Amino acid sequence: MDFFFFRFSALGLVVPRLSFASLSVPDIPHIAPYFGTKTRYEEVNPHLLRDPLSADPSVLRSPPAERCSPVHLTAVIRHGSRYPTIKNIRRIQKLSELVRTEASRSSGGSEDWIQDIRSRWEAWYTEDMDGQLVAKGRDDLRQLASRLASLFPSLLSEENVKNRRVRFLTSSKHRCVSSVEAFQEGLQRHWGQYSHEVDDELMRFFERCRGYVEGVENNHTALLEVEKFKHGKEMEGVRRRMADRLGLPHHRLTPDLVEAAFFLCSYELSIRSVHSPWCFLFNETDAKVLEYKSDLKQYWKRAYGHEISSLSSCPLFHHVFRTLDKAGRPRRWVMLLASVLVGHAETLLPLLSLLGLYKDQTPPTASNYPSQHGRRFQTSQIVPYAANLLFVLYDCQRGPRLQLLINESPVRFPGLEEEDAPLYRDVRATYRHLLDGCDFHRECEGRAVGRAPNTEL
Repeated sequence: MDFFFFRFSALGLVVPRLSFASLSVPDIPHIAPYFGTKTRYEEVNPHLLRDPLSADPSVLRSPPAERCSPVHLTAVIRHGSRYPTIKNIRRIQKLSELVRTEASRSSGGSEDWIQDIRSRWEAWYTEDMDGQLVAKGRDDLRQLASRLASLFPSLLSEENVKNRRVRFLTSSKHRCVSSVEAFQEGLQRHWGQYSHEVDDELMRFFERCRGYVEGVENNHTALLEVEKFKHGKEMEGVRRRMADRLGLPHHRLTPDLVEAAFFLCSYELSIRSVHSPWCFLFNETDAKVLEYKSDLKQYWKRAYGHEISSLSSCPLFHHVFRTLDKAGRPRRWVMLLASVLVGHAETLLPLLSLLGLYKDQTPPTASNYPSQHGRRFQTSQIVPYAANLLFVLYDCQRGPRLQLLINESPVRFPGLEEEDAPLYRDVRATYRHLLDGCDFHRECEGRAVGRAPNTEL
């Protein structure tokens, strides 16, 4: 089989915001591309709005002189669209009650959407939903599986799944287990057999890393930049505009409730595919501010802000490369042809950071928002629902080659920007310092628990 290379998308290049009007898809909120980790996968790949099962063939180029064939795929995938967690459900309920009881009926505007929020919208979210996968989330994973199977039919085939040459690992969280089952449905169609292993040590490594838990997760100073921005002038502007539109006293609307309203728009879209009246509270300027607030949180909690955050993903990093090492050895008729690992945004972001992807020269802070509009680190584009990091190993005439795709689009490895799919030995050489080091016990238990930010930004 010839090796089809994908068109190059520069590492970390900001994907342009696309106009959904041109896609003839009705009633998508204008702020839909800015929901951070709560963004739909379709906002990253808008062609899926037309055909969710289509693996876009236009990204394929003519094969090079060297003939290659795919021999292994490792896919690290985030779960699909889900319900809010209890924390956000409680905020939604509090916001709904505040608007119902305290919003002035004589101010804030008379548009239909205002009246919908004040009088007709009901907080239908209940605490038993707590982050569970929704029907749209199952579709996210089924459709992703179908597209990947069409791109790599020799790997993700029915025969390979039945003969256990495809392995499925998942986080223990219900939304992840449901997602890995939905992925298998997308591969297996009507002959459904489910098989997966739960491995929290691999997919929820962040819970086991003491250096991360104590130095970042439970350290109130670790997210100082987020807190500063949360109460800064940009967020204050959004808060006041939203209070005025709702007819609420400014002091009654907290930054958390502003964010709850913003997320309400995202949940209504991703769960029910509706354009919620809450979406009209925000213009594009507001949405970009709230997206930045979300990016700050993920940057300083899960990515480059603190070195231990990325180092906590050492177990997953080593697992991926051990699997690739085995796949590149002789006697491939007994090897694992594909490995599908389902986790969380908190699983993908540390690994992406460890690999050196989407790193900006200047880190985002509370004070440099105006200069960050072209930043590479945009979680709306990197880790939407059903986000995926794909390692595709090819057998080629000059030796194994490795291609990296993120959300089904190709990126190049840092330091190897000259080739779409470099020789695997060159990839290993680039990450030699991590392959020979990056010991989980030493990084998470052996070193003193750090409370200072990473100074090597």
